[in-house]
Amino acid sequence: MSEQTHDYRSIWTGLRDTTFEQGFVSVNGLNTRYARSGTRGKPALVMLHGTAGHWEAFSSNFKAHSADFDIFALDMIGCGFTDKPNHPLEIKEYMGHVLAFCDVMGIEKANFMGCSLGAWISAAIARNHPERVLKLVLLSASGYFSSAENRGRIISQRTKAVDDPSWENIKAIFNKLLAEEKSRIDDLVAHRQAIYRMPEMKQGMLNILALQDPDIRERNLLKDEDWRAISAEALVVGSLADADEYLRTAQVVSKLMPNARYVEMEGVGHWPQWEDPETFNKLSLEFLRG
Repeated sequence: MSEQTHDYRSIWTGLRDTTFEQGFVSVNGLNTRYARSGTRGKPALVMLHGTAGHWEAFSSNFKAHSADFDIFALDMIGCGFTDKPNHPLEIKEYMGHVLAFCDVMGIEKANFMGCSLGAWISAAIARNHPERVLKLVLLSASGYFSSAENRGRIISQRTKAVDDPSWENIKAIFNKLLAEEKSRIDDLVAHRQAIYRMPEMKQGMLNILALQDPDIRERNLLKDEDWRAISAEALVVGSLADADEYLRTAQVVSKLMPNARYVEMEGVGHWPQWEDPETFNKLSLEFLRG
């Protein structure tokens, strides 16, 4: 056998030496998949993935945060291996599902860490239910702009991938999400492929993509006054290799929120927490512990 010239990475790499459990729980009648890690009795940290994603996006962040937090990462409504109700999904549906999950798990108040759509939902929770929020960590922030180019790309890629969940079509999603080829590991592609092959996912994807409709998106966006009304302390991470709508959103909303701190990470795309977990985990912990 030839000697490997690089460190092998899988989803398991971030999980193999830390305690965690995976389970399913009924949330308003929806079978909801989640993972739990960390230390019971510590402040809750709820991790929210992006559009049509899954909890494994945060698998490299459990161990670093485990001593200080009771960690919950879930497949949100319609996503991953959570049930997929047959109706369009807008921010109120995601927000309601996340808060109902928190109720089921006995979480009265939490830190929220959200990536992309997850950041949008986290901000919406902080705006509408400030009593449920400790601090916010927003990655690839969303929910401020409505870019026709970005909406079109998401619709095209995700529809193609769910209509024909070939390796090539699934991999194309990660070509955008992750800046470096070494980060686009086979394990992630195979996991997403399994989800997109589910028979109910074709219709489910149409419901997820409702937020890419210009009219629906517009009525769900958080306006300037909404961002200004978010009183929770927030860490907003700008990914310099994701220099489009998301980087601009991070730069703008971090100035609107009265208690936000903006930081930038180099060499990372849409998933900074996955692509450079060492740098991200350090930034996150310094903020959340402060």
